[in-house]
Amino acid sequence: MAKARTIGVGIDYSATSKRALKWAIDNLIEAGDTILIILVLSPKSDPVNKKLFADTGSPLIPLVELKEMSVCKKYGITYDSELLDMLDTVSMTKKAKAVAKVYWGDPREKLCEAARYLKLDTLVVGSRGLGTIKRVLLGSVSSYVVQNATCPVSVVK
Repeated sequence: MAKARTIGVGIDYSATSKRALKWAIDNLIEAGDTILIILVLSPKSDPVNKKLFADTGSPLIPLVELKEMSVCKKYGITYDSELLDMLDTVSMTKKAKAVAKVYWGDPREKLCEAARYLKLDTLVVGSRGLGTIKRVLLGSVSSYVVQNATCPVSVVK
């Protein structure tokens, strides 16, 4: 039997990040794996627990707690039933453990930090599909993460 893995998925609630989650579920997640949802929120957001965890990110939040509005509010997480349904399904059908971690700040830096400190086996991120000029001007989160993460990265278009 293969060793259980920890697979991170960067989520920002966009359609592309949800496609990345679906791709990870369909192509990577196996029984016993942990799927770790990494939410990077704006540093301007100011939920109750941000001051406690601003530097290290939140503790790991189990799926059962992620479904509670009070927990979402505590960390400034958007309650997203589509996302929760996907996590529920993968935990039931593939017997995978689903958890989330919240960071505040620059998504590029925080996704790489998550890969390093959480010892991810792989990280999956979505791509907004910016053209060459926009990517140069705005910078691409996925390009940065591919070049700087300490684990393999899959970018889903």
